[in-house]
Amino acid sequence: MIGAVGSWLRSVAAVTLLLSVVQILIPEGALRRVAGFTGGLLLLAALLQPLRRADFGWLGLDFTVYRAEIEARSAELSASEKEALADIIEARTAAYISDKADALGSPVAVRVETRPGEDGVPLPWSAELEGPRSQALAAWVEGELGIPAERQVWHEGKTGQEIG
Repeated sequence: MIGAVGSWLRSVAAVTLLLSVVQILIPEGALRRVAGFTGGLLLLAALLQPLRRADFGWLGLDFTVYRAEIEARSAELSASEKEALADIIEARTAAYISDKADALGSPVAVRVETRPGEDGVPLPWSAELEGPRSQALAAWVEGELGIPAERQVWHEGKTGQEIG
């Protein structure tokens, strides 16, 4: 090991000495700049020579474990994002229906359920409404939100209390 380091140092010193002599002998101008650049590349090659012979197998760079972990985390994040999006859509759709019911003079409490559409985005699937049944509101929910009457559940016994 020490012999290899000594050999490397001698080669770096020899290249440096050779480059210094060449720099002194070449006159000022474009040729000197080209020779300086070329000499710099030779010195860099001499400095990096031990890396060329190095065995980096001991590092054990196996990224398959990391790749699987990244894919698992991405799937978890995607599921979490879709769940959060579904919650937002349910809450906003329920508020939208409630506002429309108030405008029609028939206040109701609403709970909306979503299901993934063809592209995976959650869409309103069903609505559970507590309050007096309103044909106008039922028709509006079907026409505006695409929730047919068979997926609208009306609880007429309570009037506008929060659905849990």
